[in-house]
Amino acid sequence: MRPLALPALLALAALLAGCAVPERLAPGTPRAQVLAELGTPTSTAALPDGGERLLYSRQPAGQQVYHVDLDARQRVLHVAQVLTLAQFQALRLGQDTREDVRQRFGPPALVERVARFAGDVWTYRILDMGEPRQAHVHIDPAGVVRQVLFTDERLGEPDSRAD
Repeated sequence: MRPLALPALLALAALLAGCAVPERLAPGTPRAQVLAELGTPTSTAALPDGGERLLYSRQPAGQQVYHVDLDARQRVLHVAQVLTLAQFQALRLGQDTREDVRQRFGPPALVERVARFAGDVWTYRILDMGEPRQAHVHIDPAGVVRQVLFTDERLGEPDSRAD
């Protein structure tokens, strides 16, 4: 095998593994099959009815985060893509916490600070009606969500901050 062939094959395998689409999981699919098709989830959380939520994030490069909810028998109940404007608008300012945001959306694409806010700004890359946008969740030093802002994501345009 030529020296470059193995890395190329590994890259192709990784690319194909990333093509699994959570929305195609049928209700009733066993947990083992979900893991075989989608791989290890980004995070997991217990659900109140004895089930489990598997969270699959495509951040920081992608614009999707999927919840795969399993029942107590470890079978798929439903699948939802949660990086939507409506989901971010549903955050309860002054009530939801850093952990609530992490459980709902997974890790952000970017964490940064800005001059006029004394906390972290978690940025998620989203699609809004086919347009690339960013959701910026402002979390104060106590870990409470204080504000959610949306901006357009300018892909392929020069970064004016680099000048």
